[in-house]
Amino acid sequence: MLKVEHIVTGPVEENTYVVHDGKSLLVIDPGSEPERIIEMIEGTGAKPVAILLTHTHYDHIGALDTIRDHYEIPVYVSPLEEEWLGNPEHNGSIMLRDYGFALIKARPAEFELEMRDYDFSGIKFKVVPTPGHSIGSVSFIFGDFAVVGDALFKGSIGRTDLYTGDTEMLLSSIQTELFTLPDETIIYPGHRESSTIGFEKATNPYFN
Repeated sequence: MLKVEHIVTGPVEENTYVVHDGKSLLVIDPGSEPERIIEMIEGTGAKPVAILLTHTHYDHIGALDTIRDHYEIPVYVSPLEEEWLGNPEHNGSIMLRDYGFALIKARPAEFELEMRDYDFSGIKFKVVPTPGHSIGSVSFIFGDFAVVGDALFKGSIGRTDLYTGDTEMLLSSIQTELFTLPDETIIYPGHRESSTIGFEKATNPYFN
């Protein structure tokens, strides 16, 4: 049985997740504060095998290279945002420069995500496209739960005023790729608390 654990990292309170079965572990969106992420990983007793990125905004990749190097594991990213990892204008970190934060320039990913089923050391999931918050945003479907990045939140959706953001595209991708999941599917977003597909279909003001 898969377990999901998370910590809230950084100034904009990003959710960094680990998904594991007690043996193998996936890191999703290592935002910042790598020491805390490592502490969370070590507490599971599982072995990290890969880092998955829902998208490449600065608040989701600040600890990427540190975690990658610490565990010597590969990074998987949408091909539509591969270049953003090392581009502060596209990953948004340039917006924080005036506030004293460093620009984020992560190294290229080892692999580009494909929209298909994966099996990493027995951890099975499906990658689906959920663009709109950013052009390369994806969600990871793990059976009875999904890690959805900044596409869908409890009672809201991701912002669409950043580079390549598109409100109509986001609403469409949520309805096509997420609202077609069973109502009891738990969603784990990039910020705020978790929810369920059924709850969002019934109450989210963007769809009602």
